[in-house]
Amino acid sequence: MSLSSGGTQHTVEGRGDEEKPQADANAQAGQETSSTSLGAAPDGGLRAWLVTTGAAFITFAALGYANSFGVFQEYYMAHQLANKSADQIAWIGSLSSFIQFGAGTIGGPLFDRFGAWIVRPAVVLYVFGIMMTSLCHEYWQFMLAQGVLLGLATGLLMVPSIVAVSQYFDKKRAAALGLAISGSSIGGVVLPIAFSKMLNSSSLGFGWTVRIMGFVMMPLLAFSCLTIKSRLPPTTSTFFIPAAFRKANFSLLVVAMFFLFLGMFTPLFFIPTYAVTRGMHATLASYLLAIINAASTFGRVVPGVLADKFGRLNILGLGAISTGVVILCMNKAESTAALVVYSIVFGFTSGTIISGVSAAFSVCPEDPREIGTYVGMGMGASSVAVLIGPPINGALVHRYGGFSQLSIFSGVMCLTGGLVAFASKATTPEGILARR
Repeated sequence: MSLSSGGTQHTVEGRGDEEKPQADANAQAGQETSSTSLGAAPDGGLRAWLVTTGAAFITFAALGYANSFGVFQEYYMAHQLANKSADQIAWIGSLSSFIQFGAGTIGGPLFDRFGAWIVRPAVVLYVFGIMMTSLCHEYWQFMLAQGVLLGLATGLLMVPSIVAVSQYFDKKRAAALGLAISGSSIGGVVLPIAFSKMLNSSSLGFGWTVRIMGFVMMPLLAFSCLTIKSRLPPTTSTFFIPAAFRKANFSLLVVAMFFLFLGMFTPLFFIPTYAVTRGMHATLASYLLAIINAASTFGRVVPGVLADKFGRLNILGLGAISTGVVILCMNKAESTAALVVYSIVFGFTSGTIISGVSAAFSVCPEDPREIGTYVGMGMGASSVAVLIGPPINGALVHRYGGFSQLSIFSGVMCLTGGLVAFASKATTPEGILARR
């Protein structure tokens, strides 16, 4: 009996040992089948380019408006908020940018789980925020409408649209994202000029100027609602993925973006004010933002193409270091011609960062259905820098009465961010020289 029992037990154990590798093989086969069922990204085609166009319209309207804050900063200092300091007014734009990136923490996972429907209520919220801004007169009203409402709506629009593009492209992802985000550059050219003309050279006044721009954006955003679609089936993973922060490349990339966000927005917020102190007329000074954004169009597309060839983190790090050097030279641009040239150079180098962020975060997840969550978490974690960066710079201007300290602080932050981006690339299995 004991021998029979022992033999039976041995047989059962032997079968169990045989079943384990078979179960592992079945699980692996299931994973491969699941991965294969997702299908390769088309890297082109009508649907892919319609999604890219819809995303470009969103970035034109939402980020183009945000990139125009320098015009608002100068106008508020001379009109509605003349009793407020530069750093107090800068809090409006920095709060909006902070919420914009922080809202990606919600918008990205929502897109991964429910698809492009999140874009539609965000569009309604965005238009509502613009109309509420047109009615503002007090500081707290601007903080709520332009800071909170528009920041939240922009975040819920930006990340889902970027992630949608990422789902349709793989080998050409950085280039496609550059094209999509270049919409913000074009918006940053058109909107500051339009705002400046209507505010300073017409009798429309602030309220109708803002409302007219809201009406212009409506058909563009409606087109985006119709064209942005999710390609992949929804994921069923957790809303947040804490394990992502245990990946060295992702964590270092978040740190890099923190330093970059701390420094890179300085010219966008303060170049018009700085130009006025150098004797430039306010209307012409506001055109510098348009020049920055025009140059940024090429800075987002050209490096995007190069990133697909030479590595997305490599190009991001190079662009960050270049931007840091340019910001360090800000106080040396003293004449009108020098300010124009400076704006062109800064626009190109900073464009590399704007388009490179999403492409860099998209290489971190193993499952492409989690790109939205990774992008949202990464931007959300580094968004605190967007909140504190402009007010710190405004306080430096207020404290020292000049722009030297501002340029040194912001330039060093961008240089640090670039070096950390290269460190992130060095921790990847492919290494720092890999073209990925």
